[in-house]
Amino acid sequence: MRRGNHRKHGRETTQRNALYKGLATALIDHGQIKTTQAKAKSLVSVMDKLITLAKRQTLNARRELAKTLGEKAVKKIMDEIAKTYTERHGGYTRMIRLGQRKSDGAEMALVELMK
Repeated sequence: MRRGNHRKHGRETTQRNALYKGLATALIDHGQIKTTQAKAKSLVSVMDKLITLAKRQTLNARRELAKTLGEKAVKKIMDEIAKTYTERHGGYTRMIRLGQRKSDGAEMALVELMK
């Protein structure tokens, strides 16, 4: 088993978790966000785990989500988003590559929640 084989984005663990919290909250609020390709790849796996957890619809799942997300985001993911994916087994998010950013040439991507 390979351990520690994940993107670090040049950040410490707490900073990386804060980055994922901000990206996930923005995706929950807006339905789609535009970010760099590396962050988008990480966000897809994070969001799939959060939505799978929210599909349980239990108090424990709500408290586990509250460790990662804010109060408004937990309410929206539990009440609205998770209910639309009850019949779906994974693949809740889509990543579309957009090409390079003009200023620094970073590969950009659009991340959106599947319908």
